[in-house]
Amino acid sequence: MSSYLSKIGKKSKKAFEQNLQIDSKTKNSTLNNYNKNLLKEKNLILKQNSKDILNAKKNKLKENLIDRLILNKHRLDQIRFSINEIIKQKDPIGNIISEWERPNGLKIKKISIPIGVIGIIYESRPNVTCDVASLCFKSGNAAILRGGSEAWHSNKLLSKIFRSSLKKYRINQDCIQFIEKKDKKLVNYFLSKMTDYIDVIIPRGGKSLVKKVQDFSKVPTIGHLEGVCHVYIDKESNFNIAKKIVFNSKMRRTSNCGAAETLLIDKKLSKLNTNLILKELENSGCKIICDHYIAKLYKGKKYYAKNSDWSKEYLAPIISVKGVSGVNEAISHINKFGTSHTDSIVTSNKSKASTFLSKVNSAIAIHNSSTQFADGGEFGFGAEVGISTNRLHARGPVGLEQLTTFKYMIFGKGQIRK
Repeated sequence: MSSYLSKIGKKSKKAFEQNLQIDSKTKNSTLNNYNKNLLKEKNLILKQNSKDILNAKKNKLKENLIDRLILNKHRLDQIRFSINEIIKQKDPIGNIISEWERPNGLKIKKISIPIGVIGIIYESRPNVTCDVASLCFKSGNAAILRGGSEAWHSNKLLSKIFRSSLKKYRINQDCIQFIEKKDKKLVNYFLSKMTDYIDVIIPRGGKSLVKKVQDFSKVPTIGHLEGVCHVYIDKESNFNIAKKIVFNSKMRRTSNCGAAETLLIDKKLSKLNTNLILKELENSGCKIICDHYIAKLYKGKKYYAKNSDWSKEYLAPIISVKGVSGVNEAISHINKFGTSHTDSIVTSNKSKASTFLSKVNSAIAIHNSSTQFADGGEFGFGAEVGISTNRLHARGPVGLEQLTTFKYMIFGKGQIRK
């Protein structure tokens, strides 16, 4: 086990160093070839994915994880669209971030460079294999992929297709490596014994996976533990806009980390509007868990909330609903029970919106739009490695630019320090 992972680590380091000089044209040609091969191998990809889905159902995997696991024609089209968007973006490496000259004549430049070797641990989502491989490659990084066993057939094939595109352009294929062994003991070694090879680890998955990575990793991590996202409806909101935003935030795709889990309603919002919004959710199969204030107003089926419900990430058609006395109480609730992921305010009052956007501790703060826009593709990044709630380095969707760091280059003419 240790020799297997160490070998992968050594190969990644070597590939990273060898591939530092790849030009933008070659990077884009490689990604374009990968995109074409995904279309060419569509039937084989769907066949391998069907094996994973069948095994997942046999093993009684949770519905939200099965949903994330599924590949179909539409989702493959989305993956290919994301890769095209990455191709269109400017190469993030070797750019001058800033430059200046000192009184002594020294010229200083701050230049963008790759991070190095990135370890990715993820569950279910085979699209992560494509997104991560594409983003890491274009940003000059090497990637070691540790996908979950539930998507083993899909991930193995998708990474193999990427490596074939690297080979076509005579690029060291080991800049993208997939850990093919399923032994769960590999994860502990990967997190704690690979510090000589891995520069950062990014987890994508459920709370238990992310917490394990954050607790055990000996190298820095980028990611988020949970996505307890909120929508706050202000009394000065446009009802039709509010209704659409709430429904989309919760029900568009309940397994998304950007799905709303708590709805906060201004107590001065009309009883009629409150009922219409909640009834639409209930009619679509969403379970309403609410505080006593909302329970008195709402005429539909509801369940009383416990204090622990305000910090739950359901990833299912369930929503916690609470009445609050204005924007400041909404902000206090979000900062207490939220996870600094994505939170939205629906209001026509620009002053309230400004207060909300500046005071919530969210990586993504939204005015009059759905929380489901918490996605790298929707930001114009093409794709993302994940969403980060970290305070340091990357925050929000982690795309090409967030997968870089920088160095200072100093140019002199013989200056020495006194």
